[in-house]
Order: sequence, then C-alpha cells, then structure tokens
Amino acid sequence: MINFENTANAFEYRTQYQLKKASFLFKVMANPTLTNIGAWFTPKLLGIGFVRNIIKNTIYEQFCGGTNITEATHTANLLNKFDVDSLLDYGVEGKTTEAEFDEAKEEFIKTIEFAGQKDFISFISIKLTAFFRNGLLEKMNEGQKLTPEEEAEKMKAVNRLLAICEAGAKHNTSILIDAEESWIQEPVDELATQMMQRFNKTEAVVYNTFQLYRHDRLAFLEKNIEHAKQHSYILGAKIVRGAYMEKERERAEKMNYESPIQPNKISTDRDYDLALELCLNNIDCTAVFIGTHNEKSSLLATKIMADKNIATNDKRITFSQLYGMSDNISFNLAKANYNVCKYMPYGPVRDVIPYLLRRAKENTSVAGQTSRELDLIQKELKRRKTMQW
Repeated sequence: MINFENTANAFEYRTQYQLKKASFLFKVMANPTLTNIGAWFTPKLLGIGFVRNIIKNTIYEQFCGGTNITEATHTANLLNKFDVDSLLDYGVEGKTTEAEFDEAKEEFIKTIEFAGQKDFISFISIKLTAFFRNGLLEKMNEGQKLTPEEEAEKMKAVNRLLAICEAGAKHNTSILIDAEESWIQEPVDELATQMMQRFNKTEAVVYNTFQLYRHDRLAFLEKNIEHAKQHSYILGAKIVRGAYMEKERERAEKMNYESPIQPNKISTDRDYDLALELCLNNIDCTAVFIGTHNEKSSLLATKIMADKNIATNDKRITFSQLYGMSDNISFNLAKANYNVCKYMPYGPVRDVIPYLLRRAKENTSVAGQTSRELDLIQKELKRRKTMQW
C-alpha cells in the first residue's frame, strides 16, 4: 500500500527555506479571521507595490508556478525531475471586453503550443469565463432568447473555444474545461460535450469537469458516459469535489431556490468515490482525471485499478493535486509509477488573485486541510533536523 505519510518523498523537491515559509503560511491560513481580513483587503490594495510583493513572495509563490510561461516551465521542469507532470493554467477569469477575451485565447494557444514541446506538460486548464462574458453565459443557462448581437457575441466566443481545442489536438495537449457556478454551468457542459464529440474520437483531447459537491452530478456523469457510448467518443471526465460551495448556498438562500449543494461532506465524499468507481468501470470509453486532496479517495482509485488489472501508468488515468498542496499524495503516487500532474496556475499576480483567494478560503473552510498540510511540513522539518544530527 502507498504510504502517504512518507514526507521524505513528498518534500524532496522543496528546500529547507521553502518548507519553513510554507509552514508559516499554513499557520496564517489556519486562522479564519486573518484569512477573511486578507481576502477583503487584498483586492483593494493590489495597486500598492509592497503589498503586491508580499503577496507574490508568500501565497502566490506557494500556489502558483510563475508570472509567465517561462517561469512556470522552470517550475514544471523541477517537478518533472521527480516524475510529476504539470497542468498549466493561465490564471485569468471574469474578463469583460472582447479585446481581453481575444488576448486570453491567444495566451491559451501560446501555452498549448509551448506545452506540445514539453513531455512533462500534459494538460492545460481553461475557464470559459476567460473568453466568454458571464452575463451571456447566464442568459444561455436560463434558456433566454439571445438578441442578434448576443448571437454574434456567442459565435465569437465559441470560435475561441474551438481554436483552443484544435490547438490541443494538433499539439497533443489535453484541454481541461473548468467548472463554473451552477447558474452558468449548463452552457459550459453543452459546449464541452460538443468539443468532446468533435475531438475525442480515439483519445481524450477535451475534458469536462464534474463537481461532486453538487447532488445532481453523479447522475449527470452517468448520463454523459452513456452519451459517449452511444455517440462513439471518449468522455474526458475531470472529477473534483468542488470550489464554490459557500457562494452557491448563499445565492440559493437569497433567491429562494433549492441549493444544488450536497447536504453534508459525507454525501459529497460518497458521490465522489462512486464517480471514481463509475469512471474506472467504464475506462473503455472514459479518460478520468482524478482531482482530489483526499487520501482515502486516492487509495480507493489505486485499489480499483489493481482489482481490475489496470496498469498504474495507464494513460487514461491521471491523478492530480493543486500545486502547493497535498504533496504527500502527489509525490508518493508518482514514486509508485502512477500518472500524476500538479495543477499549476501562472500569470501576473493581479490576474490570479481570484484563484489565490479561493485557495486561502478553501484551506480555512475544509475541515482538517490546513492542519494536515502543516503537520506534514513540520514532520518533514523535524525529520531533516534529526538527519543532521
């Protein structure tokens, strides 16, 4: 059995200084008050140079690969020395102008072309809100009739997505379409399915994301697998627990509709593991990207693979954790010859702030996450100190 307590493997790539800095950062994030204050002040003070430098040298450095693709590749190359691949995410989202959307598309394509030259960068992640206006997605989600101007706007956005997926197919780099909030998710799902039908004939070029903290996603995943079988394409399924829980519940309560979120964590964990099993039982028509920081789910996946005689390095199965988190899972799985890649955002500090604030809040709100990270780091620091004696 894989030992996720092996901190020597987990942190071999980290220097003593980096571990001590990470220890300090996770101690800060363990305090909800400090995290909430930081989340409130950060966007307002980004224009101040020294504030930006503090962010860059702390939370940014922990969770991001660099400010540009060159820096991100340097980080990815370091991970590759320990048999861990990288998923690059140009961390922009929530843009509003056509010029910004086109700029994001070009950056994604540049990233894909670059990734195609590097064996250790196997995926890139995209958010449709990087080149699709939120208001338009929301109107599409509600099934409202679009004006002629909105139809033209939609076509431009779809063509951006098409160009990105075509680049992925050409340069042998898989495209992970990230999940959005429930009130704009339906058009994202529809577009992801269209892209998979077009590009996933023999292998998974395009993946959609299934957030199992939603109570309807397990049934939706099952429906998608059946659709893939009926239409002869490979379903690319990135399965995660989810990232918008508090926002979803607040909006449902405010607007008086049933919350799409599971009633409790037990339900989420149950559906996640069932989704994992569902994908691995249908691996003939599914490629699964196992995005989890949960050790039990990771071990369950390895057990199912062993029971079904699926090779540890089967290219249809990839384990992934966020860069800067759960290194004990990533690097110990990689040591055991499983396919592992780190989800690594990159980009200017200002552009990745929404992502960084989600990471800080996630570490504060997910029970035990921060303390687990901190315990492992401190265990490794203690081990290294003992080794020096």
